[in-house]
Amino acid sequence: MNTIQMAVIDDHDLFREGIKLVLGQLDGLEVVYDTSNGYHFIEILGVIPVDIALMDIEMPKLSGVQTTIKALQAKPDLKIIALTMFSDTGHYSQMIQAGVKGFILKKSGKMELQEAINTVYQGGNYFSQDIVKKLACQNVLQAPGLDSLTSREMEIMLLICKGFTSQEISEKLFISNKTVETHRGNIFLKSCVRNTAGLIVWAIKNQYFTIE
Repeated sequence: MNTIQMAVIDDHDLFREGIKLVLGQLDGLEVVYDTSNGYHFIEILGVIPVDIALMDIEMPKLSGVQTTIKALQAKPDLKIIALTMFSDTGHYSQMIQAGVKGFILKKSGKMELQEAINTVYQGGNYFSQDIVKKLACQNVLQAPGLDSLTSREMEIMLLICKGFTSQEISEKLFISNKTVETHRGNIFLKSCVRNTAGLIVWAIKNQYFTIE
């Protein structure tokens, strides 16, 4: 397995040093760069090879959203995971539109951090489970001009994004578990995603719901 080249961008020095120590304990990872400044990170992208960047959302001078946009313009194959706190939810949709592949809470443990990195490195999306649970309180929108999903599929898609299991959805909608699984398969096929995290990203990008 190739060593994953990591960068950490966070303006809190103690947190940045701490996460570097944690990353140093994980097999197959190497921190090749860290900085408190988004501008500095963008400048080194053409010089230092980086596979995945852990990006703080709230930063002075250049925000996490702005840094993500500029970084992906400079290096489109770069994968970015947002480092977040619950209070950052107002920026989640912006970060997804900017192109991040995952969100992990700053309080998360070492194993979840490794899972997030491995998932994103392999081409998937990742959301901390606490974030998925929080989505249950968010606003549902009617997406204009989008007819790829039937009304039933849209209903089930939103419940999947909010963390409901197939059994819970079947009980909530008074339909069989097999019917839910059929709809789930069709939804994942139409949205071209592989897991719930990918579906959340797709749904937000297509304005099915928003995070505030």
